Amino acid sequence: MPRPNLFLLACAGAVMMLLGGCASVATNTSHTFSTVVLDAGHGGKDSGAVRRYSPAEKTVALDVALRVNRKLRESQLRTVLTRDDDTFIPLDNRVALGNAQKNSIFVSIHFNDARRRGVRGFETYYHSPYAFDLAAAIEGNLLTLPRAANRGVHVAGFRVLRNAQYPSVLVECGFLSNRSEGGQVGSSAYREQIADKIAEAIVDYRYGEGVYQRQPTVLAAEAAAGKLPTAFR
Repeated sequence: MPRPNLFLLACAGAVMMLLGGCASVATNTSHTFSTVVLDAGHGGKDSGAVRRYSPAEKTVALDVALRVNRKLRESQLRTVLTRDDDTFIPLDNRVALGNAQKNSIFVSIHFNDARRRGVRGFETYYHSPYAFDLAAAIEGNLLTLPRAANRGVHVAGFRVLRNAQYPSVLVECGFLSNRSEGGQVGSSAYREQIADKIAEAIVDYRYGEGVYQRQPTVLAAEAAAGKLPTAFR
């Protein structure tokens, strides 16, 4: 899998700092993208949410991102990871890496936290209007999981969203502070389900409903026969 280009990250991050982190003008690649930038939230010295019901947020976010990465590559999409191990990557550098990928989208994976233990559910955020449909598709797919709770699709000014040149979404995959959801997230089988729903939403949003469910061998055969869209071959 591609590893982050540290030189590119450093240079691009410096440019972002000189620009003062100004928001980029979004380019609409929502229906043409060939690359998915997967951003596992937190990492290294930044643990994210830490609760007793599950591993730290940085750990489960990376695990889900790696699973989504594998599934997207099996579906013939190019992927780039902002991190593939327990490394701290500054927010501006994550954005810069995403902006450097032409014809791409950016998907940031996180888990939620709340003071009230009863709060639970999935929620998805976007900033550019070009990213709304993708955010809604991911949220809708996650809601097909058993006992899923819908906390909605919302506009947000998170840096990885507002400074993105291409459509960017941030997915909160449940509350680690909730005993039930936190316990589920501690299960690798449940994290596999989450990853599967996110990957399916991305592939079907790009290429059409039902494409994800086809086996890679079937996809390869159809691509060779010219039965898939050009961008998918």
